[in-house]
Formats: sequence, structure tokens, C-alpha cells
Amino acid sequence: MTASSPDQTIAYQGQPGAYSHLACQTCYPDMEAMANPSFEYMLAAVTEGKAKYAMVPVENSVAGRVADIHHLLPQSGLFIIGEHFQKVNHHLLGVKGATLDGLKEVHSHAQGLAQCRNTLNRLHLKPIMHPDTAGAAADIAAAGDPTVGAIASRLAAEIYGLDILEENAEDHDHNTTRMLIMAREPVMPAQDNGPVITTLIFRLRSVPAALFKALGGFATNGINLTKLESYMLGGNFSAAQFYIDAECHQESDAFQYALEELKFFTEEDAVHILGTYPADTSRRG
Repeated sequence: MTASSPDQTIAYQGQPGAYSHLACQTCYPDMEAMANPSFEYMLAAVTEGKAKYAMVPVENSVAGRVADIHHLLPQSGLFIIGEHFQKVNHHLLGVKGATLDGLKEVHSHAQGLAQCRNTLNRLHLKPIMHPDTAGAAADIAAAGDPTVGAIASRLAAEIYGLDILEENAEDHDHNTTRMLIMAREPVMPAQDNGPVITTLIFRLRSVPAALFKALGGFATNGINLTKLESYMLGGNFSAAQFYIDAECHQESDAFQYALEELKFFTEEDAVHILGTYPADTSRRG
């Protein structure tokens, strides 16, 4: 089996050197990481058999939810088989020979710039928005202008031959992105093999107190919910979908009882379990 075979490939969104690329290397160092221009292309790479897994960012501890991804997850037909908390360390990069004193402007994704605001202000650098961090690094490397820098990962510096002018330029050292690892088929962990998370998406019937009553089954069965989000469907303010992360196994009696109660208040066939998977060790700290 070659390193570039689909069974040895993990897809991510972004250019080489993106933080999702770094997450792929961290979790699956022996697999080939496949760059994709969009989340849709990334997920399609798995559904079409071009890659075994997808590394999907869903939320950041500073910036919050990753836009649009929750709409794509249930449509993809894929299952969550794991999670990974990727520490985000932004570095201020420049072309070979560039200096901090010589920089005038810095390019990066809007979130990268926002997360390094104090550093940019201290150095009196003009922020320039770019579609992504790794792409900004690639562009300044190609341009070769010592007055223009980028905020990106250490991996991006290595790939594009850039110098790190200032390490750890982010304002908050807790900057972390939660990634979901998705595959074509579910991988069900054993119930007695450590903490797990079960993720599900559902739509409620439009009746008074539906959400309150629907979640009651989780409370009465002693299930802790670590995440609950709602978002609109199809631009319709009257139709909401809910996303839940629950600290339990989907095959447990407690979850089955909670699920049965939940379904009393949902539309028909409107509950979709995306997977049960081992909880990242970061949750236990």
C-alpha cells in the first residue's frame, strides 16, 4: 500500500501549513494529508473514497463556532469517529532576511489577525485580511517583500521557507481549536473503555416548551451535555436545528431512555446521531 492510497489519506480544508494540516500530522503522522479548497471538497473527498478520514474544525476557544460547518455535517453522510483539541500557536513570519523593525504590514486570516491584535499594535503593523493563514504565508513567500509578514503556523514557515520573527504572537495562550475526525463508517467504542462523547443533531416540533421538555430526558437520566447550539435552517427564522454533545455512549440504557423522550418532541426522522467516539484527553484536565 502506497502512502498516497485513499486508505492512507486524511483530508483537510485549507492550504499546506494550515492548522488543520498540523492537526492531521499530530493525529495521523503516518498518513498523507490532502489539502482541499473548501469544507465541501474536504467532506466529498471522504464520501467519494479519495480519503479515509476528514479533519473537521468545529469550534475555537477564542473565535467560537466555525461558520457553516454544522450545516454540512448531517448532509455529508459521514460519522464522527474521534475528536482532537489542536493548540493554536500563531507565529509572526517574514521572508528570509526580514526583521521586525522592517515590517510594515502583516497578512493573515481575520481570526489570526484578531487573535494577535496586541502584538500587531505593539509593533505598529498594519493588518491585511487574507482568506487563510497558510495562504498568507505562501503569498508573502512568493512576493519576497521583507516589509510584509504573515501570521501562521510553524509548519507554514517550514513549508514556505519563512523565518519566524516572533513566536507565540497570540494574545491568549489558551487558543485551541476542536477538531472532529470523520469517516464513511462509524467506529463504535466499547462502553467500558473510558469516557466517550455522543453527538446528535435534531429538529423540534413547533410546540410550547419543546426544547425544555426534549432535554428533560437527558437530565433525568443523569447525562451531562457539554454542548448545545441552535442554528437556522435554510434562512428561515421559524426553523431551527439543534446540535448536542453528550457525555455518554449511544448504546447505554440512559441514552436510549433520553433519546426515546427526545423523539416525543421532534419532527419525524429528525434525530440524526453523528457518532459516539472517545473523548479527547484534554477534557479530563
